[in-house]
Amino acid sequence: MANNFKRFMNASVGTSLEVVYTVPSNKNSIIIGCLLCNKTGSGITADVQIDTALSGSGNADVYLVKSVQIPGGSSIEIVEGKIVLTHDGSSGDVLKVAASATSSLDITVSVLEDVT
Repeated sequence: MANNFKRFMNASVGTSLEVVYTVPSNKNSIIIGCLLCNKTGSGITADVQIDTALSGSGNADVYLVKSVQIPGGSSIEIVEGKIVLTHDGSSGDVLKVAASATSSLDITVSVLEDVT
């Protein structure tokens, strides 16, 4: 299989968890970057979560960051290594994001997809 570099973005994220990326059927993916940008003039907090709905995992959702503070007009990179996401044939990991203020956050995720 070929490895495919892809970018996924959500603009103006609000206070409810939003899906940024879902692992494709029968694939594995690696997050190689995840940038959060506060586009307001005031500080906000953000949550980034992996919904691990894979069979046998007990639906153990995991936070990459929880209530991380981002000053107004600033960005943070939350991935300093690599994070593997999987699909078990029936369901796959889902990356989600939320912010403390409506339409305050942009997220950009870089993914290496189709990893064997």
